[in-house]
Amino acid sequence: MTTPGSAPLGFQQHDHGACVSDALAAADARCAESGLRLTPVRRKVLELLLKEHRALGAYAILDHLRDAGFGSQPPVAYRALDFLAEHGFVHKIERLNAFVACAHPNATHSPAFMICRACDAVAEAQSTPTKGSLGDAARAAGFQIEKTVVEAEGLCPACAEKPSE
Repeated sequence: MTTPGSAPLGFQQHDHGACVSDALAAADARCAESGLRLTPVRRKVLELLLKEHRALGAYAILDHLRDAGFGSQPPVAYRALDFLAEHGFVHKIERLNAFVACAHPNATHSPAFMICRACDAVAEAQSTPTKGSLGDAARAAGFQIEKTVVEAEGLCPACAEKPSE
């Protein structure tokens, strides 16, 4: 895992097995410390998103849950996603109406997402919405930014290197 301010997680090479197991262990520990229940369904949804490193919609997640024996009703996936999003384990990618595992689950941060339009891979980076032109505009208007969703669409390094067809 990276820390806020470091390179975005999602496009670079890394030990994916350790990435997933470390993140699940951190989620287990955080839930235990905070008195939260990481139920088997919630844990499975988080594991699916961690393994993918790309955004998945609720129905794709539901398909995986059904295959794993967790049921096939949409509320199963939506309740798990609501819990995980509320507690900062996942983020909703508005442009895709899908979810991605948080790359910085133990940090209070304002994420910015880079979404590959070819393969839907998502990298998360730290943003500072109160700085730069958005922060300047907000201050000029007397507006206090509480939350932002920053999403950029383009090509990830792997898709950018592929020859155009």
